[in-house]
Amino acid sequence: MRLGPGRKLVLAAALCALAIAGLIWVTVAVLHLTADASGRDTAAVLVLIWLLASGGAFAALRPLADLILRAPMQLAEETRIAVGDSGRRVRPVGGPELSAVAEAINELAARRQALEEDVAAEIARAQARLEADRNRLAALMAELQQSVVVCNLDGRILLYNQRAREVLSAGAGSEPVGLGRSLYAVFERGLIAHALDQVGRRLRAGETAACELVTATRAGRLLRVHLAPVAGEAADDGAAMGGFVLLLDDITAAFETEGRRDALIQSLTEGGRGPLGNIRAAAEMLSAYPDMGAEERGRFLAVIRSEVEGLSARVAESAREYARELTARWPLEEMRGADLIAAAAPRIAERCGLPAKTEEVDESVWMKVDSFSFLQVLCYLSRRLRDEYGVNEVRLALSAEGDHACLDLAWLGTAMSTETVMSWELDPMRSAGEETPLSVREVMERCNGEMWFQRKRASHRAYFRFLLPLAQARRPQAAAPGGARGSRPEFYDFDLFSWSEKSHVLDDRPLADLTYTVFDTETTGLEPSNGDEIIQIGATRIVNRRLLTHEVFDQLVDPRRPLPRASVEIHGITPDMLVGQPAIGAVLPAFRAFCADTVLVAHNAAFDMRFLQLKEAATGIRFDLPVLDTLLLSAVLHPNQESHRLEVIAERFGVSVIGRHTALGDAYATGEVFLKMLPLLADMGIRTFGEARRAAEKTYYARLAY
Repeated sequence: MRLGPGRKLVLAAALCALAIAGLIWVTVAVLHLTADASGRDTAAVLVLIWLLASGGAFAALRPLADLILRAPMQLAEETRIAVGDSGRRVRPVGGPELSAVAEAINELAARRQALEEDVAAEIARAQARLEADRNRLAALMAELQQSVVVCNLDGRILLYNQRAREVLSAGAGSEPVGLGRSLYAVFERGLIAHALDQVGRRLRAGETAACELVTATRAGRLLRVHLAPVAGEAADDGAAMGGFVLLLDDITAAFETEGRRDALIQSLTEGGRGPLGNIRAAAEMLSAYPDMGAEERGRFLAVIRSEVEGLSARVAESAREYARELTARWPLEEMRGADLIAAAAPRIAERCGLPAKTEEVDESVWMKVDSFSFLQVLCYLSRRLRDEYGVNEVRLALSAEGDHACLDLAWLGTAMSTETVMSWELDPMRSAGEETPLSVREVMERCNGEMWFQRKRASHRAYFRFLLPLAQARRPQAAAPGGARGSRPEFYDFDLFSWSEKSHVLDDRPLADLTYTVFDTETTGLEPSNGDEIIQIGATRIVNRRLLTHEVFDQLVDPRRPLPRASVEIHGITPDMLVGQPAIGAVLPAFRAFCADTVLVAHNAAFDMRFLQLKEAATGIRFDLPVLDTLLLSAVLHPNQESHRLEVIAERFGVSVIGRHTALGDAYATGEVFLKMLPLLADMGIRTFGEARRAAEKTYYARLAY
């Protein structure tokens, strides 16, 4: 039968009383029995008895001390946790008196929770309008086709949209764009400083403050940058800046196209000088000597003919090259083929009065196409089929062949001649009162596609086949584990306007003001010094006390060694999952870039950091960043708790652990636990990084080595 805390206390007190009574009884008995013995013998016996009796009394008193001393300390620690979490309730510990105290604490916690819920409801109603505006801003930024980045004067990113992340990405798995990150990881600091200086002078002069510049990123992309100031909060005259906005246009492809066009013109110009000179010289000779012999005249005419043919060929080739450049510059959209067919069928029915049905449609096909012009092509051909051949129904089908999508416009009935197909292909399109100067062939050339006519005699089926270039299917962004971590990525944080590089040194910086990279690793085993390797790194970021679950690093790693079955049972990563993954030497540079200018946070960080340190010599990548360990901080906050495992701490703080023993899942859990710890550390007087580091170093767990 399991005893409750109250019965344990009574039992411990009874054992203690029995031990003391036994000690007194034994002492009296020994004195009586040794009354005739020498004083030295009596003293020795008494000392021995007292030692034995004291040991027994200590064994009896130890559970009593645990109940009297340890239980109140545990209750105090759980109460501190409840202070930071209004939904938390303390567990009854110790005797009936302490249990009554725990019940009173829970009653107070329930009242506080109800009060906080009322206040939170009022705040939520008051902020609903502001939040709606912020959501509109976030949606607008996400959907803008132009790249937008907002920074404070120190170059820290406060807002960006998805297009900016794509344009400024340095590749190789690194993501230099993120809230709180430095813009100077992408642009030269001197260039932005020069632009800000220009803007400042214009502001003071009362002129238009924006400026434009063209620059190359560190990744080699050529960008046209429009920089405009953001007024500071205390700027009454509008002449002071609090930050700046960048509007970015990627002109890399356009610049390369312009370069090829200039080279084409240069080649045509320079290449024509010689032939034109030869033609002119031959013509002048023929004009100057009209009586020259037939043989000589023939030689000069041959020179003229040869040079003219060469020039004609050169001009024709230049024209074809220029046409290819024009085609490449035509804006094409990437869209799902099934969506194009879904738009075409009702349009044909509405504009042409012709039923359009769908046959086999491959839902996975994505294509590059000018959808508006292509829909005009389908309507134009459908109307001519109805008017000239009496077709009463068309059918649409879609499939993929090689690098192209095949879209068929089919019908049953009369076929047509090659001449008719060519005529329809070259005529300007006129359909249902709409007229465009473009022909079917011109539209297909702009789409980098082709069209031809085919017929199946056995089924009396004829169709136009359109061959269009395939596009890569758009992959949705990976959702955070659990699906409840926010529906939209956090691409803005205007509280970072107050961030400054001129703050105190790191040890004096408040914990709440730092930027963190929370990470975890999965490994082949637990002995990094004996050959175990990293097989997965997962990380996320904390900026301005917010866990940014959409700014993540998640990468499997090929360990280049067998994977023990015991480790597979823990993390679930199988050898097949690691085939084709990069080696650690290729992953660590990208991970180091992801961690730049942040404090590392991990649970049992000594274990993960040991793996990284052992790779320094081979990769040249040093993780010399400051580190905080949630294992050590838990021991600082709750020294009387029996376990400091991540799942136990998470349960203590009411944090859901999703994806346990996956690197990214554990990183998410560690980040949420760390954020829960910050107010409790502040209550203990631990508010700066230096104070947290020194407190962690004093714990027992800080002595563990790997």
